[in-house]
Amino acid sequence: MKSILKMLLSGSLLMAALWLLLFLPAGTLAYWQAWLLFAVLVFASWISSIYLLRKDPAMLQRRMPASETRGVQKALAGAMYFSWIALVVVSALDHRFGWSVVPTPISVVGFFLAIAGICGLTLVFTQNSHAAATIRVKESQPLISTGIYGIVRHPMYTANTLLYIGTPLALGSYWGLIFAVPVVLVFALRIRDEEKLLLDELDGYQYYMQKVPRRLMPGVW
Repeated sequence: MKSILKMLLSGSLLMAALWLLLFLPAGTLAYWQAWLLFAVLVFASWISSIYLLRKDPAMLQRRMPASETRGVQKALAGAMYFSWIALVVVSALDHRFGWSVVPTPISVVGFFLAIAGICGLTLVFTQNSHAAATIRVKESQPLISTGIYGIVRHPMYTANTLLYIGTPLALGSYWGLIFAVPVVLVFALRIRDEEKLLLDELDGYQYYMQKVPRRLMPGVW
């Protein structure tokens, strides 16, 4: 029961913070792109949480916000969170001051990218119950190499890349993309460090790297 209450409180606070990050910098509630994105993210968050609560409550617990235990991952996680906040705030400021004009069809493409990212994250959660908020290997943790993990080794970062790139476009901002591009580098650095840990602690990971050579993007890297 405490876990459920903690999840509800954490989710509500995160959604409230997102609402503030969207509409305070925008200076208006007349921002249809922000309302639509907010609705999509809230809906996806609650549907995912309810699903995990029913099917895999342990997985839901692992997805609760937590601190990294290693310095390099703390720094990279901090850069990732900062990029997300900056991306949202700059996009909202862009709407307020009209720094860039994004045609509606481009915003629609952004929404599809963001939704594809959310769907990708959902697939990761359903196929890998050990996908945690922090990088660590549990005792007897199995190696997942099928499904979406048979395409790239780190599909969670692939999905997040789509979400980060799609969000500023969905919000009608080209300037927000400034913070979406470097986060891909952050993901790459995080992946390289994560794989050192996986090679040391997860049985069969060396063979899996040979079987699935791409880390983030099929046919690219």
